[in-house]
Amino acid sequence: MGETRKVIVNGEEFEVELEQNGDTWTATVGGQSFDITVPDAGPAPKQRRAAGGKSQKSGKVNANIPGKVVTVEVALGDEVEEGQVVMILEAMKMQNEIQAPISGTVTEIHCEEGQSIEANIPLLVITPPESEDES
Repeated sequence: MGETRKVIVNGEEFEVELEQNGDTWTATVGGQSFDITVPDAGPAPKQRRAAGGKSQKSGKVNANIPGKVVTVEVALGDEVEEGQVVMILEAMKMQNEIQAPISGTVTEIHCEEGQSIEANIPLLVITPPESEDES
């Protein structure tokens, strides 16, 4: 069983099923297969996969430097979109907007306004919505 990749050829995007057979690759595009040889290419690197076989971003929001929580812009149960500002953290006399790394529901909040925090501690957790294809 191969892997599916998106490739762009001359500005046009294609979904390609790739399967390695020794030194040769078989690429299937739109039902048509092509044999590909890549001289001096080593074996394909092993793919790391998250649990469930899907790569996912973490919903944990950490501060990468120590600071003080100026405002928490969300509450437990709030729905947030990826990139939405969820809190403002003051560090080194600068206010930094902390954004949601993923879309989902705020399920944990581990800080409050005015609290001093250390670097790399969890501030809040966002749980992604259940996928429709996980039935």
